[in-house]
Amino acid sequence: MSLRVLVVDGDARRAPDVVDALMKAGYQVTAVLETGMNLYAKVREIRPDVILIDMDSPDRDMLEHLRAINHHDPHPIVMFCQDDADATITAAVKAGVSAYVVDGLQAHRIKPILQTAVARFQTFQTLREELSKAQTTLTERKTLERAKGILMKQRGFSEDEAYHALRKLAMNRNKRLVDVAEGVIEAAELLG
Repeated sequence: MSLRVLVVDGDARRAPDVVDALMKAGYQVTAVLETGMNLYAKVREIRPDVILIDMDSPDRDMLEHLRAINHHDPHPIVMFCQDDADATITAAVKAGVSAYVVDGLQAHRIKPILQTAVARFQTFQTLREELSKAQTTLTERKTLERAKGILMKQRGFSEDEAYHALRKLAMNRNKRLVDVAEGVIEAAELLG
C-alpha cells in the first residue's frame, strides 16, 4: 500500500519536481499546497498518511499550524529546509516535525527519509499512548487509595476491608472501581 502524501511547497516551480520524485518513489500525492494557509483544515479534510513540507525556512505561522496538527490530529511530518540554525530545527521538532532535512530534497533520498519519519512517528505515538495510560493508571490508583483512606478513617476499616467494600459497591452498581472511589471522595468532601 502506498502512502498518501500531502505536499506543502512555497515555490510553485519546485513543487512539480517534488511530486514527480514522490510518485517515482511509489507514493500517492493527495494534494499540493503553496503555503501553510489552512494547513490544519486541509489535513483534516484529506487525511494524508504523511505531510511533506519543502521550504527555505519555517516561519512562525507554519510552526503554529504544525503544533495544532500535532496536538489535535498527529501525522508524520517531513520538512526539507535550507535553514540549519539550531533554534529553527528545535522549534520545528517541538512543533511535531518527525524529520527535518537540511540541504534540499533529493529524489533518491525521499523514500528512506519518509520511511524513517513514519517509523519514528509511530514509535513516538506508541510511547505517547503508553505514557497516557500510565498517567491514567496512576491517577486512578491515587483516587482509589484516597477513597480507601476515607473509609478506613470514617468506618474503622482495615485497608483490605476498605478495598473490598469499594469493590463490592462497584459490582453492585455495575460501575468501575475508580468511579465508585470518586463518589466516596465527593461524598466525604460534601459532608466533611
